[in-house]
Amino acid sequence: MTTAFELSRPEHRGRFEVTVYQMGFRLGGKGASGRGVADRIEEHGLHLWMGFYDNAFALMRECYAELERDPQRCPISTWQQAFEPAPDVAVVDRSPRGEWAPWVAHFPPGRGLPGDPPTSRAPFSVRGYLVQAAGLVVELLRSAKLHPPGAAAQPLEPRPLLDAAGVIEAVTRLLRLGVLAAPTGLLEGVELLSRALQTLGPLPLPGETVLWPLLEQISAASRRNLTRLVDDQPDLQRVWQVIDLVLTIMRGILAHNLAADPRGFDAINDYDWIEWLRRHGATEQSLRSGFVRGIYDLVFAYQDGDTSRPRLAAGVALRGSLRMFFTYRGALFWRMNAGMGDVVFAPLYEICKRRGVRFEFFHRLREVEVVKSARRQLPHVASLVFDIQAKLHAPEYEPLVNVRGLPCWPAQADYDQLEAGPRLRDEGWQFESALESRVAGQRTLDLGRDFDMVVLGIGVAAIPHCCKQLLDHSPRWRRMCEHGETAATQAFQLWLREDMAQLGWPHPQINLSGFVEPFDTWADMRHLIPREGWKREVRSIAYFVSVLPDTASPGTASDQVRRNAIDFLNLDIGALWPNAIAAPGQFRWEVLACEGHDPDREPEGEARFDTQFWLANVNPTDRYSLSVPGSIQHRISPLDLDFDNLTVAGDWTATGLDSGCVESAVMSGLLAAHALSQYPPLETIVGYDHP
Repeated sequence: MTTAFELSRPEHRGRFEVTVYQMGFRLGGKGASGRGVADRIEEHGLHLWMGFYDNAFALMRECYAELERDPQRCPISTWQQAFEPAPDVAVVDRSPRGEWAPWVAHFPPGRGLPGDPPTSRAPFSVRGYLVQAAGLVVELLRSAKLHPPGAAAQPLEPRPLLDAAGVIEAVTRLLRLGVLAAPTGLLEGVELLSRALQTLGPLPLPGETVLWPLLEQISAASRRNLTRLVDDQPDLQRVWQVIDLVLTIMRGILAHNLAADPRGFDAINDYDWIEWLRRHGATEQSLRSGFVRGIYDLVFAYQDGDTSRPRLAAGVALRGSLRMFFTYRGALFWRMNAGMGDVVFAPLYEICKRRGVRFEFFHRLREVEVVKSARRQLPHVASLVFDIQAKLHAPEYEPLVNVRGLPCWPAQADYDQLEAGPRLRDEGWQFESALESRVAGQRTLDLGRDFDMVVLGIGVAAIPHCCKQLLDHSPRWRRMCEHGETAATQAFQLWLREDMAQLGWPHPQINLSGFVEPFDTWADMRHLIPREGWKREVRSIAYFVSVLPDTASPGTASDQVRRNAIDFLNLDIGALWPNAIAAPGQFRWEVLACEGHDPDREPEGEARFDTQFWLANVNPTDRYSLSVPGSIQHRISPLDLDFDNLTVAGDWTATGLDSGCVESAVMSGLLAAHALSQYPPLETIVGYDHP
């Protein structure tokens, strides 16, 4: 959709005729959402936007500005009504007694707003990240009660500015005195480290200057502090765990000389993130912490959906972590004020359609036919074969519904617009299921008559099923598919008749990760209640997500997710919502809202869960794109020319971010547009040339 938005710009003056061919009845892929019972929002999973998603936010800001919705008629008429800051985040760890204990953090607003133009030509540098990391350690040390018990913390005196020679002299003195073991000496050492990083010339390799022994001694002192802590100081333990991890990252960056390596952070993508951190001295306590688990949970980084096999390319994790914590704008996270389909894909659809883009729904790609001819140096796409999933009464399908003034996607197709619609509905045709084999016809598009160029925007897991000829003609594409791993995911949503305080959650509206499997991530989505249409009282909404092991067959996966969710609510949710449990192992099922049933005949017990929403994302197009070690170099960029008239778009392509998220997808779409039109300029794609 980003590529369609870019190619249909008025600046191109109609140079491109764009047609989007879409399986089923709605746009969005993994980001598609629909409106179900009581106009409730039903998502593929939990979608949060990070504050560093500058390309994605810039796209939506431009889209809403061009859309010019009437605020008197539409409840979401601007991008700032579509997104709101979500500054409160939590990770969860087990206490020594085996209890789950959340650590809630509030992140202050970042400078500016996501999507603002970069403030410099080179906003990302390894040195800049190291300076920020040292500054973070200083702030953490100041918060870690370094002074002896009962003693007041003394305010730090301003230190004079030093040149390079002065910094080296000060570091040498500090090392000679051996005072880093003392709390004030440790703080002074980190402040000197920060100044050294800003003042010295090229970043040194280990052994080249006094900077490295200073960092080593600071790290050793921090590890000693961490191991001395007793188990009844969990908050202090977490502070020192973060200090340990940040210092480890700094040592690793310097040890690998990533500032000078032309590959940037990609130089360490053959390592797993935990493996790389361990290699550079992180304590096992830190590696087992909720902070590290939370990073893996955030990007579903578990091979084959097996949570005992965490796998995340270290370079991707390093880049994503630094961008996430040091370059966010406005807020660390932003949440959408309706479904992702409502907030993102409906506006994009409306703008693209207004510009003249054609949409052909109910088209499932069956095969990409490739030809190699003497007239072209490269193989080219000669035809595209589609299954027609349903035929329309009218020339075009109208996909959106109006929910109190907001254009939205329904959870089901509008069968009244389809030929034999009542029969298709009664027979249960599943237009978005890979298991659905019934079709209404077939259609072939030919080069020259129906198209000139192709943008392949399907999920990487679907390519072997419908693009066999691409793989036959290109060993590089075969390697990409062999190494481009994906994971199935599972999700469920609850609508509850009690608010979070009544359920026993004492903290603000939260996004939480690092919890117990099978659902390690929870988001409090209470802000969506006004966007839905409940006639009976709903006081809270909760979304849960995690990976789904590949042991689940597509035909039984939905039943497995249902069972997982019920067991999770009975056995685990009490750690977060103690008042949601009637007795050990027994969830209070009556707390679930139940719309559309006679109050006297509502389902009881576990059967009440069937009134909620859950999903197994096992279709090839729904699977999550992983960034496993050793795979990133095999990704294909939209700028690569392996076929004469084909480019690609998706979060599984090489973008400079290389992780499964909306920012990677938008960056890929921008690169695909550039490949076809030389616009937008590459230097305007934020983060494309990131180290």
